[in-house]
Amino acid sequence: MSAVVLTGHGGLDKLVQRDDVPTPTPGFADVLVRVGACGLNNTDINTRSGWYDSVVETGVSEELGIHGRDDDAASSWNQGSVHFPRIQGAAVVGRVTAVGEGVDPARVGERVLVDPSVRDPDLPARAQLIEYLGSERDGGFAQYVVVPSVNAHAIESPLSDAELATFPCSYDTAEEMLARAALAKGETIVVTGAAGGVGTALIQLSLVRGARVVAIAGSAKESRLRELGAHDFIARETVDLQRAVEKVIGERGADVVADVVGGDMFDVLLKLLRRGGRYTTAGAIAGPTTRIDLRDLIYKDLEMYGITNPTAATFARLVDLVQAGLLQPLLENTFPLTELRRAQEQLLKRTHVGKYVVVP
Repeated sequence: MSAVVLTGHGGLDKLVQRDDVPTPTPGFADVLVRVGACGLNNTDINTRSGWYDSVVETGVSEELGIHGRDDDAASSWNQGSVHFPRIQGAAVVGRVTAVGEGVDPARVGERVLVDPSVRDPDLPARAQLIEYLGSERDGGFAQYVVVPSVNAHAIESPLSDAELATFPCSYDTAEEMLARAALAKGETIVVTGAAGGVGTALIQLSLVRGARVVAIAGSAKESRLRELGAHDFIARETVDLQRAVEKVIGERGADVVADVVGGDMFDVLLKLLRRGGRYTTAGAIAGPTTRIDLRDLIYKDLEMYGITNPTAATFARLVDLVQAGLLQPLLENTFPLTELRRAQEQLLKRTHVGKYVVVP
């Protein structure tokens, strides 16, 4: 089959297009999916470039994303090792073409949305993630991919494969962030990185919950985020970000902050929360290291949640929301699989709103 193979940690040159990759065979309780489309996500670039390694203290700049690390220290999201060659791509949509032993043959032909998190249900709830598509096991930047049958969710939707591929990874992460923070109707949430895949997902999912959304993103993204439904918008370039947000939310503060930016913004975000507020995060595109004033955490009785492992129930809930037509796919552009390098270059420019998708 055709696939783009990651040959090691490093720059875009580590992504190699091949047409002689053996088509995988489904094992016990697995299904073989012919990939209709696969969305791009920051995790693809983070893994390739070596950003997950604990020695890295900066954000994923365009320079790092294109050229990667120049040393041998590199890890996956769980600080383990990625084995090469590896086919990346976490956000898969397609059709089941074969099943392994233990799977109902009637599944052949099903259109499926794939949960990228492979879990061990015998582990504690927040530690069940053992493999991630495109990291510890091969993913969807190929014509075919094998996944556990339980991860392949049958879906009925008028949306195209490319549109459906905008949801996995970003939206299940966002849904888990909001579920853990227990965002409720009538509450105010501040969303950072609001123009990206997770950010736009957070906006939509917060609106489904009936919350008031304050979006923080680059000034050029304001009109599109207001069209998406954000009630208020603050440009991230604002000199006094804290004062600008407080001006629109009032002295009481935000109930929830959903953050995928991190870096220098983190300390400000804790100050924006009301007493008893909740901070939830699943990314650090501006950098993983920051400062914290523990007085904000302690004397405001804040709750903090780190999200890597969306539960199986969260992904199932996402599928239900998509089928109900409650979520809008934000498909910025599609690329043929042969142009994956160019697609990642565009993703790194951060000029888009929503998602890029590749089609085999």
